[in-house]
Amino acid sequence: MKKLLLSLAVFSMFFSASADEGMWIPMLIGKNYDEMVRLGLKLSKEDLYSINHSSLKDAVVQFAGGCTAEMISDKGLLLTNHHCGYDAIATLSTVQHDYLDNGFWAHNYAEELQAQGVTVIFLQKVTDVTAEVQAAVGNAIGDDYNKKFEAISKQIEKRENNNGKLVANVREYFNGNQILLLTYKRYTDVRLVGTPPKSLGKFGGDTDNWMWPRHTSDFSMFRVYAGKDNEPAPYAADNMPYKPAKFLPVSIKGEHQDDYAMIYGYPGRTNRYEVSNGVSLAVNMVNPAIVKIRDLRLSIMRKHMDADKHVYLQTTSLYARIANYWKYFIGQTEQLKRLKVVDEKKAEENRFTEWARQNAPQDADLMDKFANLYNAYTPYAIPATYYGECFRTSGMGRLGAALEPVQRMLTEHKEDSAKLYLAQLKIARRAIMKEYDPGTERDLTIAMTKLYYTDVPKDMMPDIYENVIFKKFGKDKAGKNLGDAMYADYVDYMIKHTFVLDSNAFNAFCDAPTLEKISKDAAAEYGISFAKNYKDRVLPKVEQYNNDKKELAKTYVHDLMIWKKDKMFYPDANSTMRISYGQVKGYDPVDGVHYKYFTTLDGLMAKYKPGSDEFDVPADLIDLYNKKDYGRYADADGTMHTCFITNNDITGGNSGSPVINANGELIGAAFDGNWEAMSGDIAFDKKYKRTIVCDVRYILFLIDKMGKADNLIKEMDIRANKDINRNED
Repeated sequence: MKKLLLSLAVFSMFFSASADEGMWIPMLIGKNYDEMVRLGLKLSKEDLYSINHSSLKDAVVQFAGGCTAEMISDKGLLLTNHHCGYDAIATLSTVQHDYLDNGFWAHNYAEELQAQGVTVIFLQKVTDVTAEVQAAVGNAIGDDYNKKFEAISKQIEKRENNNGKLVANVREYFNGNQILLLTYKRYTDVRLVGTPPKSLGKFGGDTDNWMWPRHTSDFSMFRVYAGKDNEPAPYAADNMPYKPAKFLPVSIKGEHQDDYAMIYGYPGRTNRYEVSNGVSLAVNMVNPAIVKIRDLRLSIMRKHMDADKHVYLQTTSLYARIANYWKYFIGQTEQLKRLKVVDEKKAEENRFTEWARQNAPQDADLMDKFANLYNAYTPYAIPATYYGECFRTSGMGRLGAALEPVQRMLTEHKEDSAKLYLAQLKIARRAIMKEYDPGTERDLTIAMTKLYYTDVPKDMMPDIYENVIFKKFGKDKAGKNLGDAMYADYVDYMIKHTFVLDSNAFNAFCDAPTLEKISKDAAAEYGISFAKNYKDRVLPKVEQYNNDKKELAKTYVHDLMIWKKDKMFYPDANSTMRISYGQVKGYDPVDGVHYKYFTTLDGLMAKYKPGSDEFDVPADLIDLYNKKDYGRYADADGTMHTCFITNNDITGGNSGSPVINANGELIGAAFDGNWEAMSGDIAFDKKYKRTIVCDVRYILFLIDKMGKADNLIKEMDIRANKDINRNED
């Protein structure tokens, strides 16, 4: 196979101007800088990204592995979204001290609460290692490529991690055509500083999620602590607040229509170069399956959460994660259909084929290869989806499946390997049990076991159904078919005959694992049946599909950039730092309707419904609203702005990202996208795409007036110059 290698200089050519689309690598901002300046940016390239002095990149961190946050003081104060801190807040909450529902504000360092398990990483530098990796992998493809890539990546990461003091990651960009090394510094002593009550932090709930207009105060605050040398250190009472190389000043000037807006962050995943076959599969099979499964999961969880406050606190973070992407997949499917993305991609692919026949004849059949690939994989898409989304819903099932490698190791007399594996499984089990509620688990396992059998093709079914569930639990003593009751009987039996749910029994097994204990455990029998079925019948097809798709996609992106040499290209998001830029902008969602670029506290109060789980608000806020006691955070006309929108390009992982004005000042925290553009991870829509932002003035108002945490206000660099000559859209 031909080498697909473009130099760093060549890649820089593809970073051309665009007002709003694109998630750009900071070190390769290239020609985009001219467009940023045209839109109003007043900072230099070195201000944006530098390895020689502090720059904006040093104020932005990846938070808790899946969100973004920003430093907003010289004492390690950190701002992110409420939904990013949600799990930490819920974990710290009890029925007696319910920080999640009531809010929390630390008025001094001593009151700050250790957020166990929360980490932040600071990007140190980015280095192009494409040539080194390409030399090591050569022309390898498939599993051979994966093994060689993993080997050279580990070699580079070990060389660059400064004896474990840094985190080094080798990552692929442009579908494997470019390889970069990113080094980070990780801090693990992170403490909760403040959060509004859930009624404000999740105001609007599932109803308003992914929607505009929005009035959610989606923010929380933490503080990063370090050792006395300002370096990462485990939690200790005498650790000191971290002194960042850069923190963001805060502007309360307010936003204008068409103002410059820039976002730094760690966007998770996009798939903008997906072909029409992949979009069709998502729209017609995978997305509807995920929505159906999650809809059932959520209804079961809601029943138990509503009945017991302790269960609510224990499982609310999990519920929020499931619900967020339940609605996401609904919206993505709807918008991909509305925008006719499959048809547009097919037309583009036809034009590519015509170009390839003349300019890259070796790739003229590339689209046929994609079609054959998806045709071969489609029968396995539902079994793969249901294994991940349906079977693995059950914590008991996951733990049972996790014993399959132990069974194999013990059979092969690899006891030492089994014990090393079980040491890691103990850690994984603690994470599962953190969100475990017996009643919820029982009902979920019953429902998911039935749903799996109902929806997955019968020739892909685990043998647990015929050999155990139907054979032993399908009929009563008189031989009468029990129907759905058999699933409940079987799950009740499994719960009574497993050690995986009992910490003492599980730990005892880990200390002295035996094949006999596994063979007699009902959850192990259940989980291993699913795991082996997936491993034998589905996983090989999934792996072959992934490997083949990777090679085809690598070629496709390589050829696209040659074909359209004057078009801007940027790599898909992959959870590494990116910059996007654009403007504050309203939009017209449908004919005859216009959305302004901002919302106000007046709009929030118009949605207020006393006692509602989604639209209730605290009495303190109502009092402040009635008095119009907004302090210096009100807009020039006296209104209290809550949120605003920009046309920046973001996705999941950007939650908590700083929204920065032309002067490098913080003006808000990004927290969501809009319904009309939920196709964005696959197809960017310039007309409708918007980023929903919590206005920093609303954030400061709640900290100051509701939280009475003027200690936090005083440690920020708040710039209060106001411009009263406003264009209110």
